[in-house]
Amino acid sequence: MKKDDLTRRDFVRTTVAGSAALTWLGTGASPMVFAADADKPALLGGTPVHTGGWPGWPQWNESWEPQIVDVLRSGRWSTGGGSGPLGDFEEAYAKLLGAKDCVATASGTTALLTALHTLGVDAGDEVIISPYTFIATYNVVLAHKALPVFADTDPATLTMDPASIESRITDRTRAIVPVHIYGMPCAMDPINAIAKKHNLVVVEDACQAWLAEYHGRKCGTLAELGCFSFQNSKHLPSGEGGAVTGTRQKLLDRARSYHNCGRGYGTFKGSGSFSHGLNYRMTHYQGILLKQEIEKLVTDTERRRRNADRLTAGLKQIPGVEPVRLPEDSRAVWHLYAFRYNRDEFHGLSRAKFQRALRAEGIPSSSGYHEQYYDGLFDEAINTRGFQRLFPAERLSAYRASFAELKGNKQVCETTIGLSQTLLLGAPSDTDHIIEAIRKTQANSALLAKTA
Repeated sequence: MKKDDLTRRDFVRTTVAGSAALTWLGTGASPMVFAADADKPALLGGTPVHTGGWPGWPQWNESWEPQIVDVLRSGRWSTGGGSGPLGDFEEAYAKLLGAKDCVATASGTTALLTALHTLGVDAGDEVIISPYTFIATYNVVLAHKALPVFADTDPATLTMDPASIESRITDRTRAIVPVHIYGMPCAMDPINAIAKKHNLVVVEDACQAWLAEYHGRKCGTLAELGCFSFQNSKHLPSGEGGAVTGTRQKLLDRARSYHNCGRGYGTFKGSGSFSHGLNYRMTHYQGILLKQEIEKLVTDTERRRRNADRLTAGLKQIPGVEPVRLPEDSRAVWHLYAFRYNRDEFHGLSRAKFQRALRAEGIPSSSGYHEQYYDGLFDEAINTRGFQRLFPAERLSAYRASFAELKGNKQVCETTIGLSQTLLLGAPSDTDHIIEAIRKTQANSALLAKTA
């Protein structure tokens, strides 16, 4: 990893930084940024735009402590059936999403593992997934001894390009896993239509998309099953944790059985006292923490959205910066606020130098995900004895070669910049500092390209 690059999680953990004036045309709803003479860049010795730091994460509230202490003192920390404090959270989270039920799991990864098993993904299958995502989306498919086949990424949205899906379907394809990356909903209508046409199931990877909406419905309720993460960096955190949600009770009963060592539940009784299952359960004290955080999640989400709207309006006025396009009638929750960077509009200033300049102005950023399929993970997997037994050599060779077809994802990996969700929890004036720092960098980009 290059010195100036941070992983998404490292970036979230280290988003604490440490002004020039903004002149606005019109109202605050549609800000226009301009300056006759740009201030000297902080990277070259000028005054930083933002010096006040940024909110830390996760955020603790002492009022949550009594209920957590009560659970700890009760001695009932583990759950087998979802009743008690954990069941209360599951019920509350399902209601929040408009889901039929919620099965809390040990992590977002185990939520995805549970969902894929529930929907019948098995050894030798193929699963179409997004390449622009955290590595867990790849790993859960590999864990089933199935092949993760990549649809391309739409550079305008950073999510799965529906137009690239059908060319990836084979007679082994079982499922499609679109990822609502950074809390931005995928174009689910065309994805679901393709799945229906080819008799495939769909699992939403909503691990970064709590309360994101598409056509008036919450992510996690738009397909057969949806999966969430409550890991430390997430908007609804419990250190580790996850959930499977959906609108079909029979599927959710089967998921609950699988995550609870295969014990029969509800409409799913299995073939005896136990069926195939693993222990992916969450604890009661995590559940009581998560339930108490729901109100904060709702208010924080609205604040992020307001500041993101302000940020988008400002960035649209700056050449070389392209905010991400959301599907029509959808609402993001901005786990990262992402935009595309065009170095040609910044006098050839590299993305890494642009990020250094922003950091000097008090604005930390991340370069997002890279082309992870070239990291060796898939070479390692497809060269194992198991995969070579399950797939013909010519299929594995063609699969490996197909990574070069992901032109949209390559473009996204090379040009995307993300701002942590904590930068959207500040005051509107803090958001204005982000806009001004980018404008200031753009105005001085020729000088920065030569000297930074």
